[in-house]
Amino acid sequence: MTTNDAANASGASKPAPKDPWDLPDVSELVVGVLGGTGDQGRGLAYRLARAGQRVIIGSRAAERAEAAARELAELDLPDGGVRGMDNAACARASDIVIVAVPWDGHARTLSALTEELTGKLVVDCVNPLAFDKRGAHAVRPEEGSAAEQAAALLPGSRVTAAFHHLSAVLLQDPAVEKIDTDVMVLGDTRADCEIVQALAGRIPGIRGVYAGRLRTAHQVEALVANLIAVNRRYKAHAGIRLTDL
Repeated sequence: MTTNDAANASGASKPAPKDPWDLPDVSELVVGVLGGTGDQGRGLAYRLARAGQRVIIGSRAAERAEAAARELAELDLPDGGVRGMDNAACARASDIVIVAVPWDGHARTLSALTEELTGKLVVDCVNPLAFDKRGAHAVRPEEGSAAEQAAALLPGSRVTAAFHHLSAVLLQDPAVEKIDTDVMVLGDTRADCEIVQALAGRIPGIRGVYAGRLRTAHQVEALVANLIAVNRRYKAHAGIRLTDL
């Protein structure tokens, strides 16, 4: 009798598949935001701190990061919920690091933080875009995407991609209670993706949805060019909502 036959004869059954919405508790993790003085990074820092996450804003200059943290702290955030540091200190002090720097500074910023980001969970939300008379269009980095560039530059880090399609205007507006959108999360390790999904879900109205491996990040990053066109045409702050989930 084979092992499988013995298992069947004894009535043993396979374990039930895991519920994809059963996500870890990330409430105690410290989140760093590199580029946290820019619109997107500042908005993410604000929303996560407002949800009770401990957040560190990172910037090339510690003074700018500290000033941004003080300004956010005035928006009715929990005491001590947001701090400001230079990028290196921010990376060292954080459990999860969101990369929200401009595309033209992406490689330079990450190359300078290889040591500080070793062992960290890195979430890249940078969209490689260019602009001309016909509007925004996606560019494709040599590595394939911004997220894959991050993975190449940070071999000791666990790189994922997420938060690409969120409106900086909505993120920064204290009057907006909920942001009705989904965040597509990409990565090569499912457990890391689940941490990022759970982090996204801390923001009211947002769901974090697993959307594939890191090699598929280019089309997710590129979709931002289409959202820019939608928002300009309809004077909106459109995001992405996935149906039948």
